[in-house]
Amino acid sequence: MELEALLRNCALAKKPDENSPEENEKKEDKYFRRIYQQWKGAKARDNDATYKIIPKFYFKLPKEDEILPQKLREETRALFLQRRSRQLLDNNELKALWVLLDKHHSPPLSGDEQLINYEDFKKVSKLAGAKCSSYFTAVVFAKLQQGDAHGRISIMALFNYVMRKVWLHQTRIGLSLYDVTGQGYLRESDLENYILELIPTLPQLEGLEKSFHSFYVCTAVRKFLFFLDPLRTGRVRIQDILACSFLDDLLELRDEDLPKDLQEANWFSAPSALKVYGQYLNLDRDHNGMLNKEELAG
Repeated sequence: MELEALLRNCALAKKPDENSPEENEKKEDKYFRRIYQQWKGAKARDNDATYKIIPKFYFKLPKEDEILPQKLREETRALFLQRRSRQLLDNNELKALWVLLDKHHSPPLSGDEQLINYEDFKKVSKLAGAKCSSYFTAVVFAKLQQGDAHGRISIMALFNYVMRKVWLHQTRIGLSLYDVTGQGYLRESDLENYILELIPTLPQLEGLEKSFHSFYVCTAVRKFLFFLDPLRTGRVRIQDILACSFLDDLLELRDEDLPKDLQEANWFSAPSALKVYGQYLNLDRDHNGMLNKEELAG
């Protein structure tokens, strides 16, 4: 019997009970695991007693023709990313955090800059709630020290730190959505999909014709791969993408009022891409869309 039919029969035969949603979810998960193991034909070694001492830590990636394991993996990753996304501070929570920091700055004033000592720092931590707890640790406070005579840190520096952390996590989650294998890296095709879907959100690229988008995507992706994939494996670690400045440069194009000089200095800007395209066309003397050695030599 198909797994779907088994689960449907179980749901129909199941009598309503007064268990909590968490208990019902555990029961469903347990039943699903049992039926799933039967369906895929679990081997005896998968239930070896030694796994109770040393848990199994390696799981092979499902093959392309294994549809159910693939779907299960995709759904699991999607739920995980959704859960991580809910743990991040949203705009309203960031505004509320700034209000708390502004109210609890520690005297005496140091010019126009507001500072906060460790006691008030911990007060804000309690008032801000569990979501902010990771940003209000002794380690973070020590990192942001600027040599104040009273041992205080800048409220603005702390808030910028929190916003930067939130942005990094949001970006990591956004990039992970394109990580088809779930192994922490993006292949060339994954990067192409990411940048192609990012183009409509970048006001500075609104002037690009749609026919030029494919060349723009190719130009942008090649920079990531050239610098972040020195071994030419055809993939780039998400961690490396976040650590370099390329993504900052790309997302800088969200600024509608970006000065012209900054646009020209930005590899990912429309003027820069058009300039590269023009140089390519000038080198391609036989107009076959490819550059041979003689053409590259000029």
